[in-house]
Amino acid sequence: MLNPIYLNIAKLIERDSKSTTYKFALLRGVIDIIQEYSHSNYIFRNGECVRIPIGLLIEKWLIYYYPLLESDDKIPQINGANKLQFELQFLKIILYYKDKGGLSVFYNDFRKGNIPLDLRKDFIALAKKIQKTITEMPMKYIGQSIYKEYYTIFKLEKTNSVLEKTDNIDTQYLITNFGYFTIPLEYFDVFSFMGTFINGHESIIMKWADFSFIASKKSIKKEKVIEQLLSFPIKERDANETKRLFDSFANGIEELTCVWTGNKIREFDVDHVIPFSIWKNNDLWNLLPSDKRINNKKRDKIPSPNLIQDRKMSILRYWNLLFNHNKIRFQKEIEISLIGGKINDQWGEVGINNLKAKCNYLINNRGYEEWLY
Repeated sequence: MLNPIYLNIAKLIERDSKSTTYKFALLRGVIDIIQEYSHSNYIFRNGECVRIPIGLLIEKWLIYYYPLLESDDKIPQINGANKLQFELQFLKIILYYKDKGGLSVFYNDFRKGNIPLDLRKDFIALAKKIQKTITEMPMKYIGQSIYKEYYTIFKLEKTNSVLEKTDNIDTQYLITNFGYFTIPLEYFDVFSFMGTFINGHESIIMKWADFSFIASKKSIKKEKVIEQLLSFPIKERDANETKRLFDSFANGIEELTCVWTGNKIREFDVDHVIPFSIWKNNDLWNLLPSDKRINNKKRDKIPSPNLIQDRKMSILRYWNLLFNHNKIRFQKEIEISLIGGKINDQWGEVGINNLKAKCNYLINNRGYEEWLY
């Protein structure tokens, strides 16, 4: 018998309000967050619910809507002549970065906490407007067609009314200052196991493209909308800084060894532990030196949790090297994308455990090929 939650999700996509694309952005965002962050401490079970930071959703909406609003094709996201609730605030950001590299440069500034001083007020105004839109519109109405009430699937926790003052505006800032929501555990499990298919071309992405196609009075091709929807700020493997560091390490008094075999190496590749093709992540902790021959064998496979445990000391050795070389960047990246919280005395152990959990999820839940070496 088909799980009723699958039927409910299908109804959410098909039946609930289609006057804007907010519903699609919310469902897509929650699925992406669960698949990227469920093995960090940012997402945790609270009884029969799972608690998720609204700040992570704000970041996803920044990525989703930037290329749509930047496009010269004027891809509609709402029926009628109205603008998106946060469109005016967003256009200020887009205009600022228009001749500076667009989405990729903006996202790089945001990830590093380097939003320019003269833009921070506008960025915070945009984040607050997106938060208000998310919580007062799709979160409120999604599920009403099934349960006949508001806030039935997405439930809000009380948010901080006063934002902290800081010069470092990044993902951590959004997580800390914009509150949390919960979803039932049964929905979390379905999104975790089947989210890739729900977010695929036959469902949310395609429905989003259909919406824009119809709202444009069929003047914009669906393929163009899909192209913009699938835009991502990180497009290329970038391991140059890490390669230079490991080169200097190899030319020093300490020997460079393959992270997967422990054998001494002179010529090496910088390996994405979790392959770039699967997760577009160029964080320092995900870039480790590997013998070229070994890296060729690994390719797009996921290292097994047992292999990570076996090579734990080698991984930690390089993590500490990277941490000592570029403390600010390494700390920010591992806190956000692997640990899910502030670094403490146990950060290495927490990082290894979360890396094993993430690889186990990709192998057993997502079906990627396991690499045993």
